[in-house]
Amino acid sequence: MDQPDQPVLRDIVLIGGGHSHVGVLRNFAMNPIPGVRLNLICRDTHTPYSGMLPGYIAGHYSYDDVHIDLSRLAEFAGARFYRSEAIDIDRTNQRVICRDRPAIPYDLLSINIGSTPRVDQVAGAEDHSVPVKPINRFNNRWQTLLERMENHEGELNVAVVGGGAGGVELTLAMQYRLRNELGAMGKDPEAARFHLFNASDQLLPTHNSSVRRRFESVLQERGVNVHERTRIEQVNDRQLVASSGATFEADEVLWVTQAGGAEWLTGTGLELDEGGFIRVRDTLQTVTDPNIFAAGDIATMINHPREKAGVFAVRQGKPLAENLRRAVHGKALKDYHPQKQWLALISTGDQYAVASRGSFGVAGEWVWRWKDWIDRRFMAKFNNLPAMSEDSKDDPTSGIALSSEEAQQAISAVAMRCGGCGAKVGSTVLSRALNSLQPIERDDVLVGLHAPDDAAVVRVPDGMAMVHTVDFFRAFIDDPYIFGQVAANHSLGDLFAMGAEAQSATAVATVPYGLESKVEDVVYQMMAGAVQTLNEAGCALVGGHTGEGKELALGFAANGYIDPDTVMSKGGMKPGDVLILTKPVGTGTLFAAHPRLEAKGRWIDSALASMLVSNQKAARCIHEHGAQACTDVTGFGLLGHLVEMTRPSGVDAELDLSAIPVLPGAEETAASGILSSLQPANVRLRRAIRNQEEVVNHPRYPLAFDPQTAGGLLASVPADQADACVAELKALGYPETAVIGRVKEQGEALEPILLNP
Repeated sequence: MDQPDQPVLRDIVLIGGGHSHVGVLRNFAMNPIPGVRLNLICRDTHTPYSGMLPGYIAGHYSYDDVHIDLSRLAEFAGARFYRSEAIDIDRTNQRVICRDRPAIPYDLLSINIGSTPRVDQVAGAEDHSVPVKPINRFNNRWQTLLERMENHEGELNVAVVGGGAGGVELTLAMQYRLRNELGAMGKDPEAARFHLFNASDQLLPTHNSSVRRRFESVLQERGVNVHERTRIEQVNDRQLVASSGATFEADEVLWVTQAGGAEWLTGTGLELDEGGFIRVRDTLQTVTDPNIFAAGDIATMINHPREKAGVFAVRQGKPLAENLRRAVHGKALKDYHPQKQWLALISTGDQYAVASRGSFGVAGEWVWRWKDWIDRRFMAKFNNLPAMSEDSKDDPTSGIALSSEEAQQAISAVAMRCGGCGAKVGSTVLSRALNSLQPIERDDVLVGLHAPDDAAVVRVPDGMAMVHTVDFFRAFIDDPYIFGQVAANHSLGDLFAMGAEAQSATAVATVPYGLESKVEDVVYQMMAGAVQTLNEAGCALVGGHTGEGKELALGFAANGYIDPDTVMSKGGMKPGDVLILTKPVGTGTLFAAHPRLEAKGRWIDSALASMLVSNQKAARCIHEHGAQACTDVTGFGLLGHLVEMTRPSGVDAELDLSAIPVLPGAEETAASGILSSLQPANVRLRRAIRNQEEVVNHPRYPLAFDPQTAGGLLASVPADQADACVAELKALGYPETAVIGRVKEQGEALEPILLNP
């Protein structure tokens, strides 16, 4: 992760990855403000474009066609991406409270989280129906329904509750797709029966009469059972109950009725309307707090109330970005006036669409092609990201509204920094940042952070030996909390690989210079993540050192103890043993691709999830199944660490390339030639391969050299224990565990490794 030369002076935090915020991210990417950092908080890495969702449901588009990759877009914009969910706002201290991580401070805040159907207002709807929003949850249920179709026999009754444009469009798209799927499987397409329930006597009430008549005709032609003036008051398992008492059987119930704001907003003190949406002024600032903005469905413009439609969220992106810029610079904000009429292009599922605007309405296949062109052009702005020039070298204090104290700190941050002890982070800043951390206390830690001194003092139990290890590396991800977790997990890997119990750790960190408040937050976020991981491992943080530098970096000197007779060393391999790997490889190539915008966000998510899995349980399991040789796969890559094990063991080894578990996307990025900067050094170990020419073109060959961060364990396990060991490892939370090779008697060849395709 590249660090900007300028210190961060202001943080703009965006809650939600909606249509307005993706516009803001691209706007700032194309014209960044030196000293201003964007931060995106979103639970989902891929955000769907609502205009293309019906086409995706109908099968005309792939998942990637209709989703914007927020991880990639945030990287493009130089924004921090927090994969989390906001649950409250501490407006007094200007912090966003998140569900599963420390609070995130902001100078300016914007909310664009969309809306959610009010399933809680109808008995049983929350348990027995699927709200279309949030769309990601609907997509999971939709994929499950498609899979169920393969084994389903007889009629499948699908009910859609809600007769607006969204409900009608979704019904037709689902019907088109399901009937095609049934036909392709040799089943009766008519077995998919659709029911559309509308509480009023009019479908698509916000559109003109000609558009309504056209859709009424389409629904009738397609055999959709439309139930007008039918208000659903209760949802049971496979049954709907109307206010009239009538009941309707349904295998699946989709909810597309009037939506509302997220429940957590009620506790923020922001003024909301009767639907739970945030009331905003023409500047898109909330009426309650000028430092908080809102846009898209979650916002209600008090002077210009409009229907909740994606077109408004898209068009609010540009004025929102402009006013965030103006607010940072202390300038007067501009009013935004949305159009009174707008064009809606509503599809019928079968590459046919209707255009509706005011009293105007036309339809045809050409309207679908027009809509498809508009939608693809919109998505191209976020998926075809241009190469950007280097960061601006402008004075970061220029134009940003700063207090006099902040201005002095900013000038100091860009001036020549002191060396030696003068480069340490100030004690006041450090103490504030670490004050709320709670490292575990151990009886064998005599002097640690609970009673700080010049050094820590630990006791080694009788009969045990002390194990020491150290690791240090710079940040590779923009979230300091996640980076802290991974750095601690990586550092503990050597202890676990030898079978040791982690006892204590001392941290060494480098933090980019800047305003004290920004430095304090980075230290806190990073160390909060690290302490969480250390605590889970039973390891006490006993001290450390934090200094200033250009890049964020963190390392640990970790200590543990072990019974000297039970050490799993690299030299314990025996001929006949089976080689087991507990985690997939590929972190090196993926995080080389990430800053180049060549890695999909879900690939990075999978890599981070793997890196956060501790090797502690795996090491115990491997030891219990008779392993005497084990190592964690890190910087030297799988092949390098295997060579390290064969030499002291006096053995050869066979490795099955196709059996090596690989992270999603790693083969693709490696095949594109995107490799870690450590790869060339690791590849020099190819001289240890006996049959290199036979396997050099195998797609997983480069991944054998790929350096890993917080990688899995490579262990040599007795063959008769291998199956049981693999089964238990998978049950313990290492689902990608695999047997990847065998240990052989040392042969006459100089090269110890034989690779099988």
